[in-house]
Amino acid sequence: MDRDLFEKCIALRHEIHMYPDLSNEERPTLERIMAFLKKNTKNIEIHDAGHYVWCAYRSPNPKKPNMAFRGDCDALPMQDLVDQPWRSRIPGKAHTCGHDGHTAALAGLILSVDRYGADRDVFCVFQPAEENGTGARSCLDFITNNHVQQIFSVHGRGKSYPFSIATRKGILQCASKGMTVSMTGNPAHAGSPEDGKNPTIALCALAEYSHTVLQDPKFKRLVLATIIHLGIGTENAFGVSAGIGKLQMTIRAEDEAELEELQTMLEAKAKELAEADNLQVAFTYQDEFPMVYNDDACTEKVKKAVAACGYPFYEVPVPRRGSEDVGHFLKAVPGCFFYCSFGYDHPSNHTSVFDFDDEGVERTANVYMALVEGE
Repeated sequence: MDRDLFEKCIALRHEIHMYPDLSNEERPTLERIMAFLKKNTKNIEIHDAGHYVWCAYRSPNPKKPNMAFRGDCDALPMQDLVDQPWRSRIPGKAHTCGHDGHTAALAGLILSVDRYGADRDVFCVFQPAEENGTGARSCLDFITNNHVQQIFSVHGRGKSYPFSIATRKGILQCASKGMTVSMTGNPAHAGSPEDGKNPTIALCALAEYSHTVLQDPKFKRLVLATIIHLGIGTENAFGVSAGIGKLQMTIRAEDEAELEELQTMLEAKAKELAEADNLQVAFTYQDEFPMVYNDDACTEKVKKAVAACGYPFYEVPVPRRGSEDVGHFLKAVPGCFFYCSFGYDHPSNHTSVFDFDDEGVERTANVYMALVEGE
């Protein structure tokens, strides 16, 4: 990556880091991205899709299948304690997952392709709302409208792996969803609880089951059910036996089919427990993420690109438990999601001191460009 382009992209990252936008509130960030690209490119189409932005380089002599690249641009609702001049200027909002770096690296690819061209069409998408799982799914028309044939994307990663570009074939990250089980009975005087229908016993039994069900031999890969909240009745209402309650958990699995099986088993148990205590039960779901599945051939392309750049490559040994909505794109077309790892000494993502290393912007942009120039 040329030094002048690198410096421009680092300035963009720092600006985005200072003014973070939360999921589904990214319009100001998208405006910054479009202004940057309009100022610094001559041969790139820039398309404003409202909630996302996409770009295209149309090769005058395409010889290879087109290729797409994806970056996310939303921040997290937390404090930024990075000791740098570009620390967040907005209290309670911070780029502690590194999406500012993802955006800057994608911009770096666009500037490089604009300067040097390519023998294939290149598409790029800046998507919103990765953190709540709604962003990629809302941008799938980018794939279909442009007849995208393959897609690649990166995530900056602290502490998890040695300094490297890291990924693996097949399942890279788990599928997950937030599950809420609501049970409704009838309140009663605390002195006469038998006159009501209290969901406490049923919900606690379900909470216990959410742990034991994971040992069912039908599950061949990792499955998890992590309780995040259990709420019953009204706090400090000591005169009232509870009549409502809910259990919230994140259910997770390496394989999407096993996630659906886990959900089915939890729902069946909840219905059984509710019926036994004459309770009504309802289920709602949110923050749904597909598994991230890397295509074998596309993963090999990443390995070759990394080697061409002279960077170390690390084979991720097992799928990560965390989820990523890039899986929606990877279900639509073949592709590969990889990590730009900053090493074991770099702070973890989603901590107040995480900052995407500027060096990673250049490293990622170079791998992207090597992919464009490769097979």
